[in-house]
Amino acid sequence: MRRIAASLVTCAVCFCLSDVIACADEPRGEGGKQVATKLDAQVHVTLKYLIYLPADYDKQEKWPLILFLHGAGERGDNLDAVKQHGPPKLIEHGKQLPFIVVSPQCPRGHWWSNELLPLCALLDEITSKYKVDPDRVYLTGLSMGGFGTWALAAYSPDRFAAIVPICGGGEPLVTRVLRQMPVWAFHGGKDPVVPVKRSQGLIDALKKTNDEAKLTIYPEAGHDSWSATYDNPEVFEWLLKHKRQSKS
Repeated sequence: MRRIAASLVTCAVCFCLSDVIACADEPRGEGGKQVATKLDAQVHVTLKYLIYLPADYDKQEKWPLILFLHGAGERGDNLDAVKQHGPPKLIEHGKQLPFIVVSPQCPRGHWWSNELLPLCALLDEITSKYKVDPDRVYLTGLSMGGFGTWALAAYSPDRFAAIVPICGGGEPLVTRVLRQMPVWAFHGGKDPVVPVKRSQGLIDALKKTNDEAKLTIYPEAGHDSWSATYDNPEVFEWLLKHKRQSKS
C-alpha cells in the first residue's frame, strides 16, 4: 500500500453508490389509483476530507480509526477550517495519535444530518483503501458534529465500536438503537448554544438499558466543552478499550 507520512493529507472522494443508471418503471394502472413501482438511481458523492495516518502506519496490519465531525462554523470548501478544533487541531500542532483519523468537511449550508449517506460511503472508501480495523472504528464530533455523531451512530450503529458526542443532542428515539453502544458524552454546564439537557436527556434514557453510557459535565464551561475533552488522553484511551460487538 502506498505510504503516507504522519501528516494531514487533503483528499476528495467522488464515486457511485450504484452501478445502474436512473430508471423508474413507468406506473401502470387506472387514474386515481396508486401503483407499486421502484427507482434504481445512480448516486454520486463528493466529500472533501482530511486524513491522518500514524507515523508507524506500515508497521501494523490494522489500525483503529476515528471519524471526526466538526461544528457548524467549519462548513464550506476550505479544509483548513476543519483544523480549528478537535483531533485535526491536535495533529496540526504535532500531536501523534495511534489512530487513522478521518475528518470530512460538511458543505456550506448543509448539516451532518443531510450527509449520513455520504459519510457511510466515505467510511466504505477509507476501509477499502487503508489498513482499518473494522472492529475499532470510533465516531466523535462537536456541536453540529455532536448532533451528527448521535444521528450517524443511530443511522448505522453496526459500524462503530464507541462514540463520543460533545455538546450535541438528538431525537430520543436514537436511544432505542444505541442500547448496547458505548457512549461517553460531554457538555458544558453553562452552554448558551446547546443546553446541557440535550445530552443529559439522551444519556439518562440510555442508562436504563445501557451500562456503558455516561456523561461528563463541565460545570463552568460554556459551548466550548470540546477543548478540554480532546486534550484529555483518557478519552482516547477509553475509545481504544472498545471493540465492535459481534452480531448475535
